Amino acid sequence: MISLPSVIRSDLPFSLSPYTSPVLLRQIGCVPALINFHLRQEPLKHCIRVAKRCKAIVVGAELQDELATVLDEDDLKALPLEAVGFVDDMVYIYTSGTTGLPKAAVIKHSRAYFAALGMGIMVGVQTSCKDGQAVLYDALPLYHTAGGIIGVGQALFLGVSVVLRKKFSASAFWAECCRYKCTAAQYIGEICRYLYNLPPKPEDTQHNVRIMFGNGLRPTLWDDFQKRFAIPTISEFYGSTEGNANIINIDGRKGAVGFVSVLFPSVYPVALLKVDQDTGEILRGPDGLCIRCQPGEAGEFVGKIVRGDPVRDFHGYADETASKKKVVRDVFRKGDAAFLSGDILVMDEEGYLYFKDRTGDTYRWKGENVSTAEVESIVSGAVGNADVVVYGVEVPGAEGRAGMAAVERKDDQDLDLTALYAALESSLAAYARPLFVRWASALERTGPNHGQITTSNCHSIFSAMPV
Repeated sequence: MISLPSVIRSDLPFSLSPYTSPVLLRQIGCVPALINFHLRQEPLKHCIRVAKRCKAIVVGAELQDELATVLDEDDLKALPLEAVGFVDDMVYIYTSGTTGLPKAAVIKHSRAYFAALGMGIMVGVQTSCKDGQAVLYDALPLYHTAGGIIGVGQALFLGVSVVLRKKFSASAFWAECCRYKCTAAQYIGEICRYLYNLPPKPEDTQHNVRIMFGNGLRPTLWDDFQKRFAIPTISEFYGSTEGNANIINIDGRKGAVGFVSVLFPSVYPVALLKVDQDTGEILRGPDGLCIRCQPGEAGEFVGKIVRGDPVRDFHGYADETASKKKVVRDVFRKGDAAFLSGDILVMDEEGYLYFKDRTGDTYRWKGENVSTAEVESIVSGAVGNADVVVYGVEVPGAEGRAGMAAVERKDDQDLDLTALYAALESSLAAYARPLFVRWASALERTGPNHGQITTSNCHSIFSAMPV
């Protein structure tokens, strides 16, 4: 039994166990911290440390050897009889946001409830089947909000049957949708591309899926994907695990990640704010308040924080310092505050929003956020502590950005690719390992003594070169 308020760390692989175990733990007042089971070494240790009050670890047998190398087993304590409220902590979900190592985002019972319920109602999961039982196909990782809260939440809060798959398989996707009579399915952009790149087969149109919802479907693929697989409705949404600025496109506007009323903007207080292109800092006007973007102007997406509101509040991370960095003050008027999403969006004149880019020192690959600082540290140590800049580069035909490591050559030093590969394989998850390496003669520096590497300039210079 666990003392309240306690934290249980869970990094079971993708199966039913990562969700059933946390659900049962929540019922006795524990707060599970869901960790990406691909993490190794320092990132894994870091996630355990930031899950404060951690009392126990739930882990699959296949991961016990890896876990034994980074920590000792914790003792369990007796559980006192204490009530768990609607606004109490429910689970920690790790997110890198747009900077640094993974942070434990605090998800309260109220937030999980409204997130899953709201999404299900907005996209029409329950009504995806006119006759019989609606069934949702969820092949997403359960340690992320989309799969573990939004997906499984359809069963918990709306009574929808949910099909869970241990690991996504493009070849089995439509066959299983047919087998289980699924009427709705979740996706991320990579899933849609994998499905579309397979040779056509009868199951492509023999399924009963009427609604697909998720994020990352590229505008260039949208129409072709919808026509080939005969999906009547595709709903794209945008949001972050920890944030309060979440939007959705429910009417099928190609490429849009959401919609905000231009006639009644105060109904849902989110906005795009102008930022300095070089520093990424929010720009302010003569009155000291932030400057809103006009239609067609790109800016950082923010959501006004309303304390005590289950949807508009920002509950932050287990780490208070990290939480403070995600809040900007004096936004719309003196004394108010807003959540900084870290993402750059642009809005058209009708109120539809489109994703443009990410700020900070992360990029997205294989559906995961990658911390450049984390990768730079590993690469630098493997190449004799040379200076390194890591960034994401676009790869034709692929979603997101693949990792590129620019390594500064020291004198006549040779690059030991075997040692580098071994270090990356042992310390980083597969999605975080750079796919490309540039052996650079010098990296641009700035500052009073020219000692600071200008990451943005290195990024712009190298990304202009062919991959």
